[in-house]
Amino acid sequence: MAKVEIYTKSWCGYSKAALSLLDRKQVDYTHIDVTDDRDQELIMIARSGAHTVPQVFINGHSVGGYDDVAALDAAGELDTLLARGEAITPVSQQIQGAQNEQLYSS
Repeated sequence: MAKVEIYTKSWCGYSKAALSLLDRKQVDYTHIDVTDDRDQELIMIARSGAHTVPQVFINGHSVGGYDDVAALDAAGELDTLLARGEAITPVSQQIQGAQNEQLYSS
């Protein structure tokens, strides 16, 4: 089974939805609440490149926020990732990476 980590803030509805999704799937995860923990929030930002919560990691790889995890689940891919312990790069991150390459190669 994959190692799952989730960074959240207590007031965030998307964080609550992501936790609920993982709970429904009976996923064991490490929950890191960054509501009042700036150091952990900076670690999350460094790891994911995102300033928003939630941020979900599978085996150390960022799979994005709630929308990304929900899309993986709807496509039937989340169970596969969790079972195999593999992670993928969400399409939104692939697009951002391609845009960054274009910016820096010009």
